[in-house]
Amino acid sequence: MKLNKISVLTLSFSFNGIYGVKILFPLLFAILLPAGSASLQVTITPEVASRTVNRAIIAELIRLYKESDLGMRLPAYDGRKSLYTAGELPFAWKEFAIKLIDEEDGINGPKREREYKVVIKFVARANMHHLGQFLAGKRADAPQEALQILDIVLRELSTKRYCPIGRSFFSPNIRAPQRLGDGLESWCGFYQSIRPTQMGLSLNIDMASAAFIEPLPVIEFVAQLLGKDVLSRLLSDADRVKVKKALRGVKVEVTHRGNVRRKYRVSGLTSQPTRELVFPVDDNSTMKSVVEYFQEMYGFTIQRTHLPCLQVGNQRKANYLPMEACKIVEGQRYTKRLNERQITALLKVTCQRPRDREHDILQTVQHNAYGQDPYAKEFGIKISEKLASVEARILPAPWLKYHETGKEKDCLPQVGQWNMVNKKMINGMTVNRWACINFSRSVQESVARGFCNELAQMCQVSGMEFNPEPVIPIYSARPEQVEKALKHVYHASMNKTKGKELELLLAILPDNNGSLYGDLKRICETDLGLISQCCLTKHVFKISKQYLANVSLKINVKMGGRNTVLLDAISCRIPLVSDIPTIIFGADVTHPENGEDSSPSIAAVVASQDWPEVTKYAGLVCAQAHRQELIQDLYKTWQDPVRGTVSGGMIRDLLVSFRKATGQKPLRIIFYRDGVSEGQFYQVLLYELDAIRKACASLEPNYQPPVTFIVVQKRHHTRLFANNHRERSSTDKSGNILPGTVVDSKICHPTEFDFYLCSHAGIQGTSRPAHYHVLWDENNFTADGIQSLTNNLCYTYARCTRSVSVVPPAYYAHLAAFRARFYMEPEMQENGSTGGGGGGGTGNTKGTRAAGEAGVRPLPALKENVKRVMFYC
Repeated sequence: MKLNKISVLTLSFSFNGIYGVKILFPLLFAILLPAGSASLQVTITPEVASRTVNRAIIAELIRLYKESDLGMRLPAYDGRKSLYTAGELPFAWKEFAIKLIDEEDGINGPKREREYKVVIKFVARANMHHLGQFLAGKRADAPQEALQILDIVLRELSTKRYCPIGRSFFSPNIRAPQRLGDGLESWCGFYQSIRPTQMGLSLNIDMASAAFIEPLPVIEFVAQLLGKDVLSRLLSDADRVKVKKALRGVKVEVTHRGNVRRKYRVSGLTSQPTRELVFPVDDNSTMKSVVEYFQEMYGFTIQRTHLPCLQVGNQRKANYLPMEACKIVEGQRYTKRLNERQITALLKVTCQRPRDREHDILQTVQHNAYGQDPYAKEFGIKISEKLASVEARILPAPWLKYHETGKEKDCLPQVGQWNMVNKKMINGMTVNRWACINFSRSVQESVARGFCNELAQMCQVSGMEFNPEPVIPIYSARPEQVEKALKHVYHASMNKTKGKELELLLAILPDNNGSLYGDLKRICETDLGLISQCCLTKHVFKISKQYLANVSLKINVKMGGRNTVLLDAISCRIPLVSDIPTIIFGADVTHPENGEDSSPSIAAVVASQDWPEVTKYAGLVCAQAHRQELIQDLYKTWQDPVRGTVSGGMIRDLLVSFRKATGQKPLRIIFYRDGVSEGQFYQVLLYELDAIRKACASLEPNYQPPVTFIVVQKRHHTRLFANNHRERSSTDKSGNILPGTVVDSKICHPTEFDFYLCSHAGIQGTSRPAHYHVLWDENNFTADGIQSLTNNLCYTYARCTRSVSVVPPAYYAHLAAFRARFYMEPEMQENGSTGGGGGGGTGNTKGTRAAGEAGVRPLPALKENVKRVMFYC
């Protein structure tokens, strides 16, 4: 298969596995071997916040002085304070005066010319020798400055040609933009990054898509946003608020002045219609209406005087622009949350078959013509436009064990999937007492009853004992009365069963249910102690066997059962897991969305509670400071007035619950950590490994089980493609690489222990392999050992009969953290809850030290009966 996204060569050392079927993949890479370069500091006065303006200033400086003061050098600029040249400049310090015409000048008068003072000062020589040693495996520390310089040099030309966003570049010319609705469109682009690999330096290229604001006339944008005609009707207050929110911060250009297309940033919307607006035209407070002013000044007759005006510039000096005289400036990325319709439309655009994606990547490389790039030439950088091959192995799927009473007692998955036909769950649970609450107006009681009967039958067929009759008749309720309805069903059921608690609550929800899902989960799991299973109306009306089978898998694990286990686990044949009691952790931190600057981040940790099966995972969650990546609550101590210093924290609690569940203390710890960027690897490792050590030591003196700490990354841009897309032996039916494909050479890190594993079968689009980095390993896993264990665990995910793309403990931690967002009090939630599933448990009700210091309100505690099971599935 072929990797289109870059990774740099990796040295083998002892980090390469040998197990599995070997195949070849081509890989896109770049050879970058420049000589030395010079780093310079740039100071622009007056200081400019915009990178675009900074770049324009430096571009003008280079145009004027390249052949004289700059000694024919062509510098690369990062848009801020750093300038790089291939070799030294003729001076160590120099000041330049640069004049630029201000495009963003005010409403009245001619454009002004602004003068800037630019000081360029020599800082250091950037030597590539360190980089060469690092790539050869002779140095462990990556030369970040050298890599950054090369990255900036290769981005310089694309920054001028395209719209740069993060590490990606977008343009409406790469592929025609597609409408996403509500005034948005998708732009195609490409991601580009230089990475050190075992092959040397590689250029990682991948296709990308993002949502942009459509460059429409403002009136047309408003009509799309509101979904109605605005040409003749007044805007309601709600409409005005919606338009103001959408347009605030957006750049517009005027269209009423012929070729003068001056640009402004929208700061607000007037509360009155245009026809009522007046403003002072001189110091004597002579008032003039906006309608009159535009007629007299520009000969422009405002037609839509019933619409409000845009307010531009600062709020102190009100500047009004009629909507019909403005058009949205092209190239503005939309950074707020997309709605469901827009997400679906964007996914449709980004979803490409592997063959098409590979073709587009090669086209991008060809179009970018790195060989003719003047900046690459200046710095002596040469880039291969061919895909190099990388060797991969395909790990076999593990055998799965089902119950002895089923027709099929074990199963070997084929191409990453299997089904429950003729199989029974290995540990099917019993549901005697259950109830159903129907929040959907369109579902009649008879339909809901029929659905519940079908689901109960599927649970029985799958190996559970499920009472076909609910404790009380199906109860219908309105979504806005969720708390009242849940408490009614809870107490009515308790009365009927003479105090015995409900084991399961089924809930039928409308397809678009707003905050209902989250509210229901919060009340059930932190207030009433109820295990719940939600089902959407569309599935109730269109009952499919596959859907019911998947729901029954979820119900069984929420009840404390197991659906399947690895055959090797129960026959004790998993290296470094089966020999001694082993606990497997998964951890993740989820952060609030962009634009949310106060909501807490949420950390989740799950841990296996059975051995040797390693299939059941208990989960704990906690809120912590906004955007804090280190998990603060892994281990903590606090002062108790009676007991003195008390130890706690998520690791300690999960180790204790493992011992209670298995009767043994863990003698080995495997810790999968999700959501960490490369720049934070060792900060996270140092902090969290120390917390694991302290948690163990707090349980028993000298209790220090060996730890293996692995970071899992899914948000990267490495793609693997088959060498030959027609070859059935190396691809699945979607054209993607086969599940079990592992790559641990060439594109991996020059000195560290990492590997790419594609553990799932592609459904649509191009599969993204997970990137695993073994940061710490006291258990002395071989590459084969950790790769096989990770791949095999991907077949134990409880919610479906498919292998998943990320190791289940990390997946469960992600679900737990996502679920815990719903546990925040409604006023704490950033945008109100939105549907979706997740799960996790909270530890105790005490505020943590870290969270307390940061002023983060602790999450409400999970009820004990909920905490014990995989309720988050």
